[in-house]
Amino acid sequence: MSSFAQGKFALAISDRSGLAFPHNEMVTEWNGAFVHVSEFEPKQPQLQPKPTNADPQALQNARPARTEFPTEDFLPDNPFTTASNTVLKIDFPFGDLEINDQIRLRNITVPVGGVPITTFELSTTLDTAATATDTTIVLQTGTHLPTSGYIVIEKVNSDSGLFENETIKYTGRTGDNLTGCTRGTSAPYRGETFRNTTAGTHPIGAKVYGSYKIISLNESTVYSTGQPATSTQFDGINITLVSAATSTETGGGFRCTIGPVNDKA
Repeated sequence: MSSFAQGKFALAISDRSGLAFPHNEMVTEWNGAFVHVSEFEPKQPQLQPKPTNADPQALQNARPARTEFPTEDFLPDNPFTTASNTVLKIDFPFGDLEINDQIRLRNITVPVGGVPITTFELSTTLDTAATATDTTIVLQTGTHLPTSGYIVIEKVNSDSGLFENETIKYTGRTGDNLTGCTRGTSAPYRGETFRNTTAGTHPIGAKVYGSYKIISLNESTVYSTGQPATSTQFDGINITLVSAATSTETGGGFRCTIGPVNDKA
C-alpha cells in the first residue's frame, strides 16, 4: 500500500489568498477551503442558529388583570367643619374626589356642631329581612339618611368568611323605608363606577351604611415661579346633611376615614 510523503519542505497554495505556505501549516475550513492557519476563519454562528421551540399558546395558572375596589383613606385630624346650616365641609388634601362621587365616613369619635356620630356614619340596621328582589328596604332607623343615594348592606359568607356586601341604589325615602331600590349595583367614587355587587338575601339586624353625595369641591390656587404660574390644589369637599347643624364647629376626632360606599366586595 502506498503512503504519502510528509511534505516537510513542500509548499501549498492557499485557496483564499493564492499565496504559497508550508504544506504542514495548512488547514481545511468548514466550507472545504484549504488555507493557511493565519487565514483561517471559523464558521459564523448566525449561519447555523440553534433550534428554538415554538412559543407556548397559553399560560398555566393565569392571573388576569382585574379592577379592585378602592379603599378608604385617613382624613386629617378634626376634618369636619359645620355651620348653622346643612352644609358639612370636609378637609381632605389631595383627595382628588369629584362632584357626584358617593362617599362613606367612618371612625368618627366626636360629634361636631350638634351633629351626632350616627349622622356622619349613616349607620343603621335592617328592620325587616330583605329578599334578593325587594325594591323597598325597611330600616330600623333611616330618617338621618339622604332622601336618595346609595346604601351598602354588610354580609359575610358563613362558610368562607368572605364579605358579600351588596350596594343598593335608592331613589326615595319615606320615614325609615328606602324606595325605588336597584339591587346589586355600585356607586361612583373618584369619577369611576366599579363592577356591580350581587343582589342577595339579608336577615333582620343586618348592618346597613348610607353614603353622601359630594355637592362641591374646596380648592385653592397655588403660585409657583415656573410655568404655569398657578395651579389648582384640591383641599376637600362639601356634602349636605339631612338636618342642619346647630353651631359652627370644627372637630370629628383623630384617624377618621373616608372611602367608597363599599370596599369589601
